[in-house]
Amino acid sequence: MTTRFTTRRIASCGIPSAALIACLGSTALAQLKPDRLYNGVNRPIPMSVVRPDGAQGELSIQLLAAGTAEVVKSAPVKEGPINLASIFPSLWEDSTHPLVYAQLAAGEDRVGAAVVLQPMDGPRIAELRPEVTKVQWLPPAERAFSGYRAYIDRVAVVETTAGDIQFVMRPEVAPNTVFNFLHLAESGFYTDILIHRIVPRRPDGAPFVIQFGDPTGTGSGSPGYSIDLERSTLPHTYGVLSMARAPQPNTNGSQVFICLSREGTQALDGEYCSFAQAISGTDAITALTATSVDAEGRPTTDPPPKVKNVRLVDASPYGVGPKPLLRPQAAPDATKR
Repeated sequence: MTTRFTTRRIASCGIPSAALIACLGSTALAQLKPDRLYNGVNRPIPMSVVRPDGAQGELSIQLLAAGTAEVVKSAPVKEGPINLASIFPSLWEDSTHPLVYAQLAAGEDRVGAAVVLQPMDGPRIAELRPEVTKVQWLPPAERAFSGYRAYIDRVAVVETTAGDIQFVMRPEVAPNTVFNFLHLAESGFYTDILIHRIVPRRPDGAPFVIQFGDPTGTGSGSPGYSIDLERSTLPHTYGVLSMARAPQPNTNGSQVFICLSREGTQALDGEYCSFAQAISGTDAITALTATSVDAEGRPTTDPPPKVKNVRLVDASPYGVGPKPLLRPQAAPDATKR
């Protein structure tokens, strides 16, 4: 699958940090709030702790493993300003620097949205193998670990003319792709745009994709920059959100697609970057797949289906929120967060 656009590639996201400090670093519902988005290596990681109304028990912060939500470390805290780096020196001392979640707990209960701690280091870079038209991965560049991005975990609510679809982010498999999508959503990029491609079934009958993210509605639009393809390990299956791109691998921008089945999209694993999973909105997805389309998947209805907006809301405490959707009558398609 291609999106037929060509833009210049840049080495990093090129996202303005000032807007993201406001949009990703502070929300009304979060109980653990980072003071800043970027935190340089071996420096303080300032945050603030607020006891939720009615919460009982001692407050603590848990460092949770991404994906499993297992507690890696835990330490008691009090309300007010804290330095997460002094509470958990391992954030600087651990040479592996994995992505982790900092989760506030009151007694035995996790409360509020977690803070994503994304290591700032060098990803592997993809290139195209012309002889087989497949992506291959170059060895990781020698780039130093330079600290953490710290932002509150968010859920993306894609408001379509067929209903809302909610997506939980998976930054541990594609951190820069998640960060880019959140930036575009919070900045209003996905406002009143066409769902320009719907392929309910491939020629072999397997359900395929729903694609949006191009303000021009032509399949050629972009946000004016590209980000590198990330080597996501999240399988393309029902309800997974993934990046569309041009034939060259490092041309990811704003266009995304929703997978409709494992059998229809499993060939995209390793070729495209999957980064989120739907946790609600089965009826909306089903309604969109019923849209009348032409031979190339362009909707022919009047008016055509649209994404009205993508808004961000605080996620549930990490590890206790809604599970990813199952494909209707096809439970084996599910993957777990």
